[in-house]
Amino acid sequence: MITDPVAFATDYLDASLRLSVPLAFAALGGLLSERSGVLNIGLEGMLLTGAFAAAVGAVFSGSVWLGVLAAAIAGSGLGFLHAYLCVNLFVNQLVSGLAINLTAAGLTAYGARILFDSGTVELPRLTAIALPGLSRLPVIGVLFDQNVLFYGLVGLIPALTYLLFHTHWGLSLRAVGEYPRAADTAGISVFQVRHLSVVFSGCLSGLGGAYLALAHVGFFTEGMSAGKGFIALAALIFGRWHPVYASLACLLFGVTEALQLRIQAFNLDIPYQFLAMLPYAVALLALIGLAGKSSPPAALGIPYQKENAR
Repeated sequence: MITDPVAFATDYLDASLRLSVPLAFAALGGLLSERSGVLNIGLEGMLLTGAFAAAVGAVFSGSVWLGVLAAAIAGSGLGFLHAYLCVNLFVNQLVSGLAINLTAAGLTAYGARILFDSGTVELPRLTAIALPGLSRLPVIGVLFDQNVLFYGLVGLIPALTYLLFHTHWGLSLRAVGEYPRAADTAGISVFQVRHLSVVFSGCLSGLGGAYLALAHVGFFTEGMSAGKGFIALAALIFGRWHPVYASLACLLFGVTEALQLRIQAFNLDIPYQFLAMLPYAVALLALIGLAGKSSPPAALGIPYQKENAR
């Protein structure tokens, strides 16, 4: 029974936001990579590596901010690796992403057992910054009592939207993802644009991992990304490769995951496994609903080689 509807709504909104943020960071990162024409299914591995790097950085430095920095660097490193394999060596982009996911799962599990003995470690947490007055509002006040990464994400969404659709940089990025040969002819460096986009994709995914470890749960454990990178991938497709729509899709998935957690708390006669699959079922249904209606960048997943390099 819900004895205090306001408290329930407040907790539910807060949980939905916390569950959405890692997804949104990864989705925005994946969006940049795929807008440039590089398929990035390695978001899962980048999220997990970011969480692990954040844990290592925070534990051994004693600073959550160095943990966040470590996560961004680790994610960027994986992004650079993915870019080098796909853009320079023309490795199949699907295979490269899968390799990153599998390698990240193995190395983070091994590293956690070596560094943290049990494979799980409690972490210092990012503190919330309450905005005076606004944080006291009923229910929606939780929007204004969040940490720096949350506020940064809120600012990043409109900034990225503006950059993508209203600047020369965004035009170049989209041109490379749609018509790379025409972009190259126009003097745009396809390799450079794709490299930077994929590295930034990894950086944002790493920050999503940092939020997951240092803000959402406050600990690191093996495999803690738990498919969130794949849900983020579904969200960016559902959001049609647009920062605002992809972020709203992440919020939808966060709301769904928070709902299944709340339903479990009521001890209803519903199998736990059924509730646990809800976020993934929603992601699958969203993709089915978009079948034939959502068009990816025309050159997505297609390696680009200069004419004179052939």
